[in-house]
Amino acid sequence: MNHARIQLFQGPGLPFESRTLPLPDALNPGEMLVEITLATVCGSDLHTVSGRRGAPTPCVLGHEAIGRIVASERPGFSEGQRVTWTLADSCGKCPACTQWGLPQKCTQLFKYGHAALRDGSGLNGCYASHMVLRAGTFVLPVPDSLPDTLVAPANCALATIVNALEAPFKSPSPLRTALVQGGGLLGLYACAWLRYRGVERVFCTDLSEERLALVPEFGGIAIQAHEGMKKRILEESGGGVDLALEVTGSAAVIPDGIALLRPGGTYVWAGMVHPETALDLTGEAVLRKCLTIRGVHNYAPQHLTTGLEFLAAQQEVLPFEKLVSPALPLAALGEAIALTEKRRWLRVAIAP
Repeated sequence: MNHARIQLFQGPGLPFESRTLPLPDALNPGEMLVEITLATVCGSDLHTVSGRRGAPTPCVLGHEAIGRIVASERPGFSEGQRVTWTLADSCGKCPACTQWGLPQKCTQLFKYGHAALRDGSGLNGCYASHMVLRAGTFVLPVPDSLPDTLVAPANCALATIVNALEAPFKSPSPLRTALVQGGGLLGLYACAWLRYRGVERVFCTDLSEERLALVPEFGGIAIQAHEGMKKRILEESGGGVDLALEVTGSAAVIPDGIALLRPGGTYVWAGMVHPETALDLTGEAVLRKCLTIRGVHNYAPQHLTTGLEFLAAQQEVLPFEKLVSPALPLAALGEAIALTEKRRWLRVAIAP
């Protein structure tokens, strides 16, 4: 086959369009051509499809995936190898890459699933049969013991959680209790990761009873978000949690997070990645409690590596298979988006 099948996004409110693109005749140094074996629909894709988040059009959306190498111009990799990769390509030369430890904020950043069709080969997103991985993309071999359904969401949701929860474990302050605001995929990964790292009590709040139903299976204490939740969490945490993590995407939860932190606690924001997040918050509320607030967006290569190590260690312990739907065909991408919006599954899978 010398063509790739793609699902083209033309703009909010418009249907996806099935098309083909020619596979590249040759690759540049460091590039790879991969065949997608499974992709999953991320919440940021919903934001793009709805118009809540901008994207150049036309484009191929999708950034959570796993695949096999078809051709490679990078030493150490071979045809047929199972791989996953970072959602971004970085230059490796700018201060963000070399000095600040933030390659995801590279001055030349390229993000898969968020690039125009005219950029490079056009095979820039996971809602396709093939992708071209650029030379600055971190590529990670995947052991055969890890199923596609576990790995596909790792290169966005899980790696982001690993990044978000990295710094609090380096603090000299004790980390025994935590609050996770949001019971979606990020929230479940956070509960599991915190318990894996030894946090004794992890409270997880959400408005949805359906989402909260899975929380105990991933190590968290499920609490529906309502007026009485603050009293319960304060009592059961001994006066306030050591760490709070926001993964709801809603600024409305921030005052509760501030109120539920103990003095000297840490608050990590990782879900509010859109403009509709104006805060109702006073500086006094932060200063008087001596709080540390950290914003996290995406991740660096080492977080993806750690995420896959976590999956390998916990795949027989945690019910990861409950998180991802049976796979739909690529041509049914519109149906997959609609199914994601219904929240029946935390991730809807697509198998090109």
